Amino acid sequence: MNNKEWPLWEVFIRAKQGLNHKHVGSLHAVDAQMAVENARDVYTRRMEGVSIWVVESKYIHANEPSEQEALFEPANDKIYRHPTFYVLPEELNHM
Repeated sequence: MNNKEWPLWEVFIRAKQGLNHKHVGSLHAVDAQMAVENARDVYTRRMEGVSIWVVESKYIHANEPSEQEALFEPANDKIYRHPTFYVLPEELNHM
């Protein structure tokens, strides 16, 4: 198997100060272990991460831009899903 046949992997890193993983890029690797090791070498050279996720790109599915209105419009009338009108205590740092 040559390099052009290696699957594409999407890389997600959780930063030291962050709570969630963020997509940082893509790379080619033979398997998940190699993808994690390569992601570590490429995307965390300055010790900026505490966790790495890799997902083979073929397993990621997304909606089409033309479906945006039909997919997201029904949520606009449900204000309780975005309770921005609540006053939160100071102790809650990550809401």
